[in-house]
Amino acid sequence: MIRMEADYKNKILKGDCIEVLKSLPDNSVDMVFADPPYNMQLGGELHRPDNSKVDAVTDHWDQFESMRQYDDLSEAWLKECRRVLKDNGTLWVIGSYHNIFRVGAKLMDCGYWILNDVIWRKNNPMPNFRGTRLCNAHETLIWASKHEKSKFTFNYDALKEMNDGLQMRSDWLIPICNGGERLKDDEGTKVHTTQKPEALLYRVLMTASKPGDIILDPFFGTGTTGAVAKKMGRHFIGIERESKYIKAAQARIDAIETGDISAFKLEKKREEIRIPFSMLLENGIIAPGAILTCPKGKNNATVHADGSLIVDGHKASIHKLGATLQNAPSCNGWTYWHTSENGKSIPIDDLRQIMRKKVSESRMSERIQQKSVENSVIM
Repeated sequence: MIRMEADYKNKILKGDCIEVLKSLPDNSVDMVFADPPYNMQLGGELHRPDNSKVDAVTDHWDQFESMRQYDDLSEAWLKECRRVLKDNGTLWVIGSYHNIFRVGAKLMDCGYWILNDVIWRKNNPMPNFRGTRLCNAHETLIWASKHEKSKFTFNYDALKEMNDGLQMRSDWLIPICNGGERLKDDEGTKVHTTQKPEALLYRVLMTASKPGDIILDPFFGTGTTGAVAKKMGRHFIGIERESKYIKAAQARIDAIETGDISAFKLEKKREEIRIPFSMLLENGIIAPGAILTCPKGKNNATVHADGSLIVDGHKASIHKLGATLQNAPSCNGWTYWHTSENGKSIPIDDLRQIMRKKVSESRMSERIQQKSVENSVIM
């Protein structure tokens, strides 16, 4: 029986991961975030130097008879997730060295297209108490699209803003889940041994989703994906078979009070109104003959009437000339070239924003007038 959207959106669906996935419609979710069992293959208890027991992953759901059994599970859930994923959707899967390479191979076999692998670098990892190996201080996430040519969501500009104006890298330094964020039962014991930090899911959802998107987590656990999705104005579908995890996750999500979701609306720069440099001249924002300088004041260029710049007889666009002067393959002329305003050097991008605002206001006025005309015709 195929569930209708209202039956599964913002719900935790109890049951076996594969069987529940089979009940979901094709092409119905925008993103999958999966935190499958790691198959850690622990042969016994792990102890600290003081002989205290480490709360490691020894749960029954992480026990597999063989690598073949684990591979079969991976292939099954990956195939079903790809079926329910929209054509332009993406999948994220996280794992450790125990399983991520096997999952990655199955993922490629199923037809996904890998976009990035991301290293979650923990700034407070658990030490290797036996001293027999390096301290395992990271986990790996694979980000993949459904098809090689999928037009997936990537909020490049938002991530750059989050990273102090620099392009977001593929190594993320984020603390492990601890303190008040870690869910514990009445006896003070961790509810789940591998609960992920909300900061990690926030970064994932900010990278590749939009408000209103449906995020599927087939190994829901204590509901970090659902909690962050709710806070960010996304919807979620959680699949979990363990009652104690469902209870904790539901209570956690129910306690969240959402604020102004409009704060999560993202606008890509490429979607902004395109303003050619020549438009600044046409509208008198900058005049032919004006002198532009580079940020360090070493290179000066004269503005030509056609919108190009001239330096020592060499004439080119604001971008090409900037690249030539820096001996660089490319250059963003809007931020490289500066003009003087009230004795202060400002990038010409500030002038572009003034022009963009004028164009936007003009278009809005035109739409209002057009709407007025249409209404008068109807009347």
